[in-house]
Amino acid sequence: MSFIARAVTTNQTGNHEDLMKHVERQARSTFKKPIQQHNQAAFDEINARVAESDKPLILDSCCGVGESTAWLAQQYPQALVVGVDKSAHRLARHGAYQGQSQGHNYWLVRADLIDFWRLAAAAGWRLEKHYLLYPNPYPKASQLSRRWHASPVWKSLWQLGGELVMRSNWVTYLTEVAESLTLIECQAQIAPLLRSHQAMTPFERKYQRSQQQLWQLRAQLPEEVRFE
Repeated sequence: MSFIARAVTTNQTGNHEDLMKHVERQARSTFKKPIQQHNQAAFDEINARVAESDKPLILDSCCGVGESTAWLAQQYPQALVVGVDKSAHRLARHGAYQGQSQGHNYWLVRADLIDFWRLAAAAGWRLEKHYLLYPNPYPKASQLSRRWHASPVWKSLWQLGGELVMRSNWVTYLTEVAESLTLIECQAQIAPLLRSHQAMTPFERKYQRSQQQLWQLRAQLPEEVRFE
């Protein structure tokens, strides 16, 4: 991976003007895309482990090589940490980033979150914490629907509950997330990260080396989410 990361460039001057109209429409619609068989099988396997555990559950979505998953497992040894990424190539590189927990309290799952979040919500998962670190920003205004908070599965993330923690090198991504959460009367806090903070992912380390300002969002999702 190169040591230099280009800053996000966008033709937006702030939150997308159609953001809330799009979020509300998605939240009140039924997403009918069939669950792919390999995602169902991957979820069933990890769901059996979750059902057997009485530990608080932490989900690390888009975990990449799983460095953040291992880091979280070390920080929260009392919890069961699950990292999910759709790329077999990225997950196969996990050995180089594995922490001292050695898999005792964390698991890596290859699955597409478009299916995984829906399956987890339907199975009644309730999270202690949910990490979503440096998602692809899709910064062009025309790409709004490709951002997680404007996707039809965003409401499944709401239903999983817990403390949502997101990081990005594009603050507008997080201000849009914060605005989307107002639909469920949830208030988010966004703060800059110090340049000296410990990196949790290879991308975060790359952004730090490029001297980019990084941002973090925290929000406590409600216990129950309903859509009229």
